[in-house]
Amino acid sequence: MADKTLLFFFLLNLISQILAEEFLFQGFKDSDTKKLLHLDGAAEIQPNGALKLTGDSTRLVGHAFYKTPLKLKNSSSKNGGNGQKAVSFSTAFAFAIVPEYEKLGGHGFAFTLSKSPNLIGLPSQYLGLMNSSDIGDFSNHIVAIEFDTVKDFEFGDISDNHVGVDINSLVSNSSVNATINGGQLDLQSGRTIQAWIDYDSFGHQLKVSLSPSSSKPKSPILVFPVDLSQVLMEFMYVGFSASTGLLASSHYITGWSFITGFGEVKTLDLSRLPSIPSRSKKNSHNLPLILASLSASAIVVPAIVILVFCIVRKMKNRDVIESWEHEIGPHRFSYKDLKKATKGFRDKDLLGFGGFGKVYKGTLPNSNIQVAVKRVNHGSKQGLREFVSEIESIGRLRHRNLVLLQGWCRRKSDLLLVYDFMPNGSLDKYIFDKPESTLNWDQRFKIIKGVASGLVYLHEGWEKTVIHRDVKAGNVLLDSEMNGRLGDFGLAKLYERGENPSTTKVVGTLGYLAPELTKTGKPTASSDVFAFGALLLEVVCGRRPIDAKAMPEELFLADFVWDKWRNGRANDVVDARLRGEYNEVEAILVIKLGLLCSNNVPEKRPTMRQVVRYLDGEAALPEGIAPPDDESEGGNNVVDIDDRSYPSSSCYEKVSSWSSACNGDGDTDVEGGAASPPPPPL
Repeated sequence: MADKTLLFFFLLNLISQILAEEFLFQGFKDSDTKKLLHLDGAAEIQPNGALKLTGDSTRLVGHAFYKTPLKLKNSSSKNGGNGQKAVSFSTAFAFAIVPEYEKLGGHGFAFTLSKSPNLIGLPSQYLGLMNSSDIGDFSNHIVAIEFDTVKDFEFGDISDNHVGVDINSLVSNSSVNATINGGQLDLQSGRTIQAWIDYDSFGHQLKVSLSPSSSKPKSPILVFPVDLSQVLMEFMYVGFSASTGLLASSHYITGWSFITGFGEVKTLDLSRLPSIPSRSKKNSHNLPLILASLSASAIVVPAIVILVFCIVRKMKNRDVIESWEHEIGPHRFSYKDLKKATKGFRDKDLLGFGGFGKVYKGTLPNSNIQVAVKRVNHGSKQGLREFVSEIESIGRLRHRNLVLLQGWCRRKSDLLLVYDFMPNGSLDKYIFDKPESTLNWDQRFKIIKGVASGLVYLHEGWEKTVIHRDVKAGNVLLDSEMNGRLGDFGLAKLYERGENPSTTKVVGTLGYLAPELTKTGKPTASSDVFAFGALLLEVVCGRRPIDAKAMPEELFLADFVWDKWRNGRANDVVDARLRGEYNEVEAILVIKLGLLCSNNVPEKRPTMRQVVRYLDGEAALPEGIAPPDDESEGGNNVVDIDDRSYPSSSCYEKVSSWSSACNGDGDTDVEGGAASPPPPPL
């Protein structure tokens, strides 16, 4: 039996060597070698034979792929009936990263397997692999092992000096600190480092090893269990992708070997590879020329005066970067680029405005990517603190139902945030007043479920608990496929898991504020649920939570809906613009869930995870619900849709003259102390 096993592995190894695809580059200087590579973007081969993916400029992308696609699936083998099985492969390459500023670093690079060598990825945090619209898309067919050096990388990775495995996304499936023999290995030291990546198709393991020498370590630093058969196509391109952001960084590949099958990949002899210019040489090679030019000039002093004047003028107008700004993950755009993108913040491209500023449509220079640029008012109460809060929170959040923050900018008193452009605008423009286009029921129900999913992620799915504090239709944006995405995190609060929220100012929009906020001033996940309840009711009814133009008995939407519910006439509140064309079961579910979330007692509201289960049909709502202002401990004062006996109730204390307090879009933004008294009774 043992002899048969040995024979099997001998034949398997022999076949794999015969069928193996293999190449070895000890430098890239040779003309024949250059013909085997596909380069684009900033990638170029240096005179000494080093492959330079990015240079000394910001916001660059560089790609270098082996020109011929390699067969990475075995057509004769089936993967349990689910298609072809990926083959094993190994690669070794030598790299060096030389950042412009040693302590600040850059964004890094990635060894990449892709269905095409012509990637259209963005720079900065996207590493030239993807863009904001295709992150997480299974059709990407991208496997990347990233060597990341950016500070607080916003896709959730663990440090600014790590190795991660990214599959069809830039959220690492697994990542570890770069180490060697238990000590940290500085990826951006400027020294040449060798990396080994091995994929075992039978053991379904991907391994990564690192060493600053020519010897492969005995143990890998990363072992990730994965079957790449579902990710890879039969033929794939292999190569490298790198990018720079606000800070420039040079990424070099000096040698590369690759093999498919079970053969041993050739380890590179670092002493035989092209050398990399040191950081000191890189920053000072022009100094002798400058000194010689000044000495030879007869007008040295005037030239210096003019030079100093220009430098002072440029420094006065430049974007000042303070120390705390280096700790913020998303890309920092230049004010010049954003001004150019929005054509000088012209009113013609104004998308909307509110209490915190104006939002403009823009197109980023050199990329033609459309964005929305939020320009915070100079005198806005939001100010720098809330501005930083929005960057720190949404800048590191990644969910399909949240508006993606691409970056930001601060220049003197100008505060700007750059978001993905949502071509269909905000939800409120489709459900209130007299919209140009009306959403059908399926669209409304999909939007509701999407926002609920986004809130579950904020409350439970991230490393911290995020309380949005301003959930409303005006902050739900619609993408090109009419998916709902929750945006505007200017009021968001972040807490460590299990931490008791601290008292703060009462901020938000009237009609969405949970009643306990005026007593405790403590925003919680439950107060977000209350606001979501108001959103549910306004989506199904096509009305604002507080309508100053409505009849007195219809002033408060939750009050009005409850009155219809207890009288068995819930269908009466459904938006008449749907003309009866809606799913009645789903509509009743949304109405009932909206009332349940609108309860004045936080403990009687469901969690957002429970809300999602109700909306997905995974759990049934209680048969009856209590009136929103029922504070009884027994919980027996419930009314089902067929019960006509429960007396009228009110969710809110009535107030006078609210119509004069409402702003142009019908919402009233408020900010006050933790114990602000309620308005005078009507």
